Amino acid sequence: MIREDMELEIISLFENYKEFAVIISLLINVIIAILGVIPSVFITGANLVFFGFWEGVLISFLGEALGAIIAFVLYRKGFRNISVKILNDYPKIKKIIELEGKEAFVSIISLRLMPFIPSGVVTMAGAIGKVSLLNFAVSSSIGKIPALLIEGISVYNILSFTIVGKIILIIIGIIALRMVIKSIF
Repeated sequence: MIREDMELEIISLFENYKEFAVIISLLINVIIAILGVIPSVFITGANLVFFGFWEGVLISFLGEALGAIIAFVLYRKGFRNISVKILNDYPKIKKIIELEGKEAFVSIISLRLMPFIPSGVVTMAGAIGKVSLLNFAVSSSIGKIPALLIEGISVYNILSFTIVGKIILIIIGIIALRMVIKSIF
């Protein structure tokens, strides 16, 4: 419900400021990336509804890539102490901190493909680690392409309530139910 409300608010914002809709979308993605804990699915949904599928996915990709780069720079400049504390909850991510070059490049792409690892955690790990800004920017962006296409297709099908959308909702429901049952027992 909250996601839908946020999505509707953003669509309304886009409609009221059509000439700035792309810039607004990019800014929202940058803010989400800097905060590091808010899922971007609602802005992706708003982009798909307002701009159409391919243009919406492209704008979402650009926003997420730009957001990750800006967040990387900010985290590297000022949030190293906070980042280290947050990464303590993700011991496997801590390994990326020591990686450089090709190993860091491949690891960042791989981590971007894993939907259960928050994007902000991957960005923090890269920022406090040894990876260069260029290496991070390229690998992070490459890793976001398939993840964002999957997200875009899923959101589009759910919004359209096609058979694929219904299947996706059933799968999400089963996963959520399994998580609830697992947490109870």
